[in-house]
Amino acid sequence: MLQPLQGMFNPADYPNLLVGLSVADDAAVYRLNEQQAIITTTDFFPPVVDDPYDFGAIAAANAMSDIYAMGGEVLFAINLVAFPDHLLRQENNILQEVLRGGAEKVKEAGGVVVGGHSVNDKEPKYGLAVTGLIHPALVKIKGGARPGDLLLLTKPLGVGVVTTALKRGLAREEDVATAVASMKQLNRQAAQAANAVNAHGITDITGFGLLGHAHEMASQAGVDFRFFAAQLPWLPGTFAYGAQGAFPGGMGNNMAYFAPHVTFAHALPQLWRDVLFTPETSGGLLVAVDPAQVAKFQEACATAVVVGEVISGNGHIWVEA
Repeated sequence: MLQPLQGMFNPADYPNLLVGLSVADDAAVYRLNEQQAIITTTDFFPPVVDDPYDFGAIAAANAMSDIYAMGGEVLFAINLVAFPDHLLRQENNILQEVLRGGAEKVKEAGGVVVGGHSVNDKEPKYGLAVTGLIHPALVKIKGGARPGDLLLLTKPLGVGVVTTALKRGLAREEDVATAVASMKQLNRQAAQAANAVNAHGITDITGFGLLGHAHEMASQAGVDFRFFAAQLPWLPGTFAYGAQGAFPGGMGNNMAYFAPHVTFAHALPQLWRDVLFTPETSGGLLVAVDPAQVAKFQEACATAVVVGEVISGNGHIWVEA
């Protein structure tokens, strides 16, 4: 996607575009002046849960996560809606609940929904185009990790497995509720903690799964990441549902694309390898932090767990048992 853009737009001609043309990141950043830069991003997808309100809130949290991955704060958002006409005619308006969930989540982030656009589509989809704000000197990028940094993850993994189990009628109600609560949780506090310790690199864990997004971070920084499987946090039910084959199609795609960049310990079972390649929705932030700042980060973000370390290399991911 970037190569055609680079052919049309030479990054050197746009000095105020701090992030957006030369290297892929979680959002674009454009400098307005010496004190302010705007962050812009968009994301939308089909329902991942049954409840319309929860779906709206999850989609909004997921879209805003890219603002937080750059270290910024949300200003405003625009709804992106694809919805079938026949559902609009139902007595209990499903779309109204989706939009309410999204709007209340944006309000929680300190922002406001200012409009949007809708199209008729046989499969419902919802998300946001989000605009945020940051000081140009505080922009966080994927590629800033340094050898010696520790890697922290701010939410548990396993959403993709639990939501697939829900679609197949396998998931327990309490496991779904825990996964929904995790997906609805904003990454705002995690981003503020990262700013407070001057984190070296950040990304949010979404469709490429932990290993795919970790590879993006590591390759852009010119380092390797080493994860310790025993330290990774997981949502309840992840391995039970995974053992029943509750994997979304994206797992296979991620594995095919990123497997050449990953080396697993021989003792790590195949089930573990599968869940680590599984897409996440509205996952946490993966943050590279100086070891001396880890305690301060965890004090500001209580959900953060040390899951690995940054070592010398060139973009490879190592997973120890």
